[in-house]
Amino acid sequence: MSKSDSHYKTEQIILRPAQTDDEAFLYQLYESTRKEEVSAFGWDVAQQETFLKFQFTAQRSHYEMAYPAATHTIILVNDQPAGRILVFRAEQEIHLVDIALLPEYRGHGIGAELIGGLIEEAAAKGVPLKLHVEKHNRAARLYDRLGFTVIADTGVYYEMARLPIGRQQSGPL
Repeated sequence: MSKSDSHYKTEQIILRPAQTDDEAFLYQLYESTRKEEVSAFGWDVAQQETFLKFQFTAQRSHYEMAYPAATHTIILVNDQPAGRILVFRAEQEIHLVDIALLPEYRGHGIGAELIGGLIEEAAAKGVPLKLHVEKHNRAARLYDRLGFTVIADTGVYYEMARLPIGRQQSGPL
């Protein structure tokens, strides 16, 4: 493990509930996850910004309607906002709705550590941990390493699940 990989492991990672005044940070985070993709469209900066703001608002609305009881938390590293995690807990499953980190915090094990905690929580409850990931998203490799398997192909996305140890998959979950 390189020095930069271990840097955040020794730092303090805290989750706190998302608040209304986190809106600017959440947009900055969203933009950081889509900027490279959107810049390839050939649009000028104003068009990119308009599109990203529209998509950010649409994503937020979708999450609020589809997962109204989800836990929405801000990931803090040394008291600095570094990302967010949105988790929906149901009786029959835990659903990782979204996890995102600012670029400077990616690749340091923070996401894997947080997802590892969800894996432990799901295992303790005896339920699967599920998520959706874009097929070409680099995070799909992380999910694969963490023991998730593809259970459905929805076109642009894979639905993935990590079953509790000892539970066999017998058809769609």
